[in-house]
Amino acid sequence: MSRTRIADLLRSETSPGTVVVKGWVRTKRDSKAFSFLEVNDGSCLANLQVVADATLTGYAEAVVPARTGASVEVEGTVVASQGQGQRWELQATRVTLVGAAPEDYPLQKKGHSLEFLRSIAHLRPRTNLFGAVFRVRSRMAYAIHRFFQERGFVHVHTPIITSSDCEGAGEMFRVATMDGERMRTGGEEFFGKPAYLTVSGQLEGETFACALSNIYTFGPTFRAENSHTSRHAAEFWMVEPEIAFCDLAGDMALAEEMIQFLVADALASCAEDLDFCNRFVDKGLVERLEIVRDRPFERISYTAAVELLRASGEVFEFPVEYGLALQSEHERYLTERHFRCPVTVHDYPKEIKPFYMRRNDDGKTVAAMDLLVPGIGEIVGGSQREERPEVLSANLREQGVDESDYAWYLDLRRYGSVPHAGFGLGFERLLMFVTGVGNIRDVIPFPRTPA
Repeated sequence: MSRTRIADLLRSETSPGTVVVKGWVRTKRDSKAFSFLEVNDGSCLANLQVVADATLTGYAEAVVPARTGASVEVEGTVVASQGQGQRWELQATRVTLVGAAPEDYPLQKKGHSLEFLRSIAHLRPRTNLFGAVFRVRSRMAYAIHRFFQERGFVHVHTPIITSSDCEGAGEMFRVATMDGERMRTGGEEFFGKPAYLTVSGQLEGETFACALSNIYTFGPTFRAENSHTSRHAAEFWMVEPEIAFCDLAGDMALAEEMIQFLVADALASCAEDLDFCNRFVDKGLVERLEIVRDRPFERISYTAAVELLRASGEVFEFPVEYGLALQSEHERYLTERHFRCPVTVHDYPKEIKPFYMRRNDDGKTVAAMDLLVPGIGEIVGGSQREERPEVLSANLREQGVDESDYAWYLDLRRYGSVPHAGFGLGFERLLMFVTGVGNIRDVIPFPRTPA
C-alpha cells in the first residue's frame, strides 16, 4: 500500500479508509488499554493522532519504545476523531518502529530558544516553527518560478565563480586551489587570474536579456561582509530578472507586481503556516501581508523622501541627509508611520550607486529604485541599466574601475544596445517579511555567517 501524506489525509472531506502513514512521533500518551501517538510527517503543521490498542500485535516491540523523535510506519483505518480540533484520527492495525530515539532526544515537548535551535540545525526542521518556515520557503521558490514563467521569462543559470565584482564593494570570497595546506595564488591561479564567489548574477544576466529579451536568475550569492546583524548572511539567494526594452517605470511596475503576487500566493497557499507565525512569531503578520497584497505601492523620489524624513520631527539613530543611504529605520518610518503602505523610492544620487545604473538627465541622480515594505524596509533594489557606451565608460573611469575588466560588458552597448532594466530580490529578505521571522539565520536551512 502506498504512503499517504498526513496533509492530504487531514484535508480529506471523507474518510479514505485504510491508509499507511510514515513520520516521526511528536508526543505519546499511554494508558492501560491504549497509546495515543501524535505523528507528523512534515507535510503540514498539524499532527495526526494514532490510536494503538494495547492488544495490537507487536505493541510491546513497536509502540512501547516509540518515544518522542522516533520514526514509525503505521497502517490503520481513518475514523472520525473523538477529540477536539481534528477531523480524523487513525485506528492502528499495524505499527512498525522504523528508527528509535533515545531519552536524550533534544526536541522534547517544551519551548526552545532560537539560539539553541541554531545549534542543532540538523534537527530544527522538525519543530513547528521551522517546519512552517521551510514549507513557506519551498512554496515561495515555486511561486517565483511561476510568476516569471507565466510572463514569458527565460530562466538562466549564471556563474557562481566569477572575476567581476558587480557591486564594486570588494566584499568577495576568493576562490583558490590548495596544495596540501598551502593556498596556491599569484601565478598559479587556476583560471589564470583571481576568481571569486559571485555577489550577483546581474551582469551575466544582462548578456542574455540582450538576446532573449526577458530573463531571470535565481541562485546563491555570497558576500564577505563581516556583519553580525539580523539581516545579513555570507551566503544567500537572489532573484534577479533583466528586462530588455524597459525603462525605470517598467522596472518598478514589474517589481511591485511580483511582490504582490508572491504575498497573495503565500496567503492563499500557506494559510496554516502563516496563521501559526501570526500567533507565535508576529501577531500583526497577516494584516501586514494583506495590506501589501491589496494596496498599490506609493512612489516617491529619494530627494522627496529625504525632505519628508527631515521634516517629520522624528529622532533617528542615523542622520538623514541628501547623499546618504536610507537606513532601515528611515525605510520603516516611510512604510509604517507615514504612508502606511508599501513604498517605492526612486532616483538616487549617483555617488551612492554602482557604475551600471543609468544616469538621469539632471546629471545628479541615477534611474534606481528600492521597494520598501512594512516591517522590514527594503526588499527589492533595482535600476535601469546604462545602455550608452560612452556614458558607461565614463562611469567606470569615474569609479576607478579598469575598463578592460568589463570589455565584454561594454560590447553589449556597442552591438545593438537597447534600454534595459532589472532588479534583485533577496530571497531570505522576502521570507523574513512573509513569515515575520526577525533573523535571517532562521529562514536559511544552514546559515553561513561570520564567526
